[in-house]
Parts: sequence; structure tokens; C-alpha cells
Amino acid sequence: MKILETERLILRHLVMEDLDELFILYSDSEIRKYFPEGVLSYEDTKEELEWHMNGHPRHPELGLWATIHKETGKFIGRCGLQPWTLEGQDEVEIAYLLDKAFWKQGLATEAAQGILQYGFEQLNLSRLICMVDPENVASQKVAQRIGMSFEKRMDGYEGDNLPFYI
Repeated sequence: MKILETERLILRHLVMEDLDELFILYSDSEIRKYFPEGVLSYEDTKEELEWHMNGHPRHPELGLWATIHKETGKFIGRCGLQPWTLEGQDEVEIAYLLDKAFWKQGLATEAAQGILQYGFEQLNLSRLICMVDPENVASQKVAQRIGMSFEKRMDGYEGDNLPFYI
């Protein structure tokens, strides 16, 4: 089921048929460099996929979604909206991960912008964040390009992150 569409991307619910392509991304150490848990095994990838297939279990309108490149029809990543509780406050994060063959084409920014608009316009969220590893300059730039600015350093999932808030 399609969630949203941008000029070059379609974001839809993940399906079990995405497992092999998702595993290729999750097992690539360069793609997973800034993820605290690093690369994932096939079984861990399957477990995450099953968890997100129908949206986030507690917030079905949120979740990680298959990201499809319209021109080629190729599965190129997973992006979406993730709920977190940080410092006692409920937050929703714009999350994006793309195949490195599609980096430096503005697609992460396009996906993040589409997700931001979807979150505000369709889900009526009042605030969105991006948590970015302090060394992940490319993701920091994506957050800035969609209008977010650095608010503070805080302890996030598995360590210090730089949340960008809108």
C-alpha cells in the first residue's frame, strides 16, 4: 500500500518480498556505518521487516516504508517516521536509509521532505526530529535542507546524537 509519492520516489508499506533487498542494504557496513547496531543478520533484518510491515505496532500510521525509485522500479531503501521517547518526551523522527548507489542525487532530501510534509499535513503532527550521528555530515545536511536546525546534543538511542528539530 502506497503511503506517499514524491517526484522520483514512492514510499509504501514493506512486504515480505522486500526482505532480500533490505538485507543487502542492512548487511552493507558503509550504508550502516552510523547505526549503533551496525550491520544486521538476515534473521535480524527479517525480524525488523516483520515488525514494520503494517506500520509501527503502537502507532500504525508511523513506521519504516519501502522506498522505490520510480524511474527504475527498484527498491532503494527504507524511510519513514519512527516514534521515540527521549528525555521523557514523545518524539517522531524522520528516518532515511538509501542504497549507496543512489547517494548524492538529492533522493534522501526528497524522501525526507516528502515525509516531513506527510507528517505535518496528513498526520497533523506538530513536531518532527532527525537524530543524526555527530560524524554523519551528509545526514546533517539533509536535515538542514528540509528546514531543521540543531537544537541540542542529547543522549539518544545507544549514545550521543545530534537531534535536529523543526
